[in-house]
Amino acid sequence: MKRNLRLSLVLLLFIGISCNPGNKELSEDELRAKAKELAQRFIIVDGHVDLPYRMEQGGFMLRQKVLNVSVEASDGNFDFPRAKEGGLDAPFMSIYIPSQYQEIEGYSKKFADSLINMTKQLAATYPDHFAMAYTPNDVEANFSAGKISLPMGMENGSPVEDDISLVEYYQKQGIRYITLTHGRDNKICDSSYDTTATHRGLSEYGRQVVSEMNRVGIMVDISHVSDTTFWQVMDLTKAPAIASHSSARYFTPGFERNMNDDMIKRLAENDGVIMINFGSSFLDGEYRSRRAAYDEHVINWLADNELDRSDPKAKEYIDNYTKTNDPWSNVEKVADHIDHVVELTGSMNHVGIGSDFDGVGDSLPTGLKDVSQFPNLIYELLKRGYSEEDIENICYKNIFRVWRAVEQVAANS
Repeated sequence: MKRNLRLSLVLLLFIGISCNPGNKELSEDELRAKAKELAQRFIIVDGHVDLPYRMEQGGFMLRQKVLNVSVEASDGNFDFPRAKEGGLDAPFMSIYIPSQYQEIEGYSKKFADSLINMTKQLAATYPDHFAMAYTPNDVEANFSAGKISLPMGMENGSPVEDDISLVEYYQKQGIRYITLTHGRDNKICDSSYDTTATHRGLSEYGRQVVSEMNRVGIMVDISHVSDTTFWQVMDLTKAPAIASHSSARYFTPGFERNMNDDMIKRLAENDGVIMINFGSSFLDGEYRSRRAAYDEHVINWLADNELDRSDPKAKEYIDNYTKTNDPWSNVEKVADHIDHVVELTGSMNHVGIGSDFDGVGDSLPTGLKDVSQFPNLIYELLKRGYSEEDIENICYKNIFRVWRAVEQVAANS
């Protein structure tokens, strides 16, 4: 559903959000200039970037083929120059464990440890560009020094295996959130992508894991979990939780990987944050059908003309066809999801950014194809009447609030 500017402003004003009517008086060029300035002035935290797995696949540690993200590395969505251009300051490095690895005893832990070490090696190899971050204060210090912080979150709790002491082990290794599962049910809980319902939510061991995460100071991430798991986590956790890279199911009916309205409201009651995923399938329920039609047309045209995609004539045709038949979602739809969370919760305090850069392939929306394009989202929010304070909350203050609350719960445990 498309919202026009008037409706968005009325809704925001109705629920008491601090709008900036002065934005309407600025020209498009002035708004875009302001968006770029805010992207550089504010810390931008991204809840989920799959760079470590991309480095593992691209051979970061191999002499034969080195993926160097300290310079432009256009094979993916993230590198240092583009991050600085876009104002990205603290991308949570996803320590992603594919679900099939949990089938081999001990392999998930081995793989997680390798990605953690690789992330730390990235910071050590390029100390003028990157630095590890274990607290919001670390992020602020790195920001002042002009460095990009590399906080870490573990995507899939399978490396915790069935040894509760590994929760504290990973906290000491620098993990600051754990996504409880991924594409399949694991020993902790059920997955939104799995219809097995192995535990009907959290397992008994999973309940211990959540409590231990509260105790040691790791944020509980409910992205990827089943609905039943979500509700059980909300009843159990003593600290605010996050959805590090999820969007609103309102726009994607039947896609249980996203959060429904009641879940978003309950997460807000927990003082948590949903960090909006940029993948087109997360943003728009009609994306898959549009993309299938688009791909079919391009494939047939290439076959009819006996060309492949690398041919200059094919590139020119595909570029022109895409301009009028763009199947991807867009930056406006990301702002729609933010609007929706704000309207549901009546607050600017429960939404953030969780792009899933380097994790959702070529499904990224027009206007947010890589980390250089965060100003496009800020521009869209300014255009809709969001104030500087609102945007600062979305960029980092909301997730910092949760992060610090989790630290406080741990300190009092």
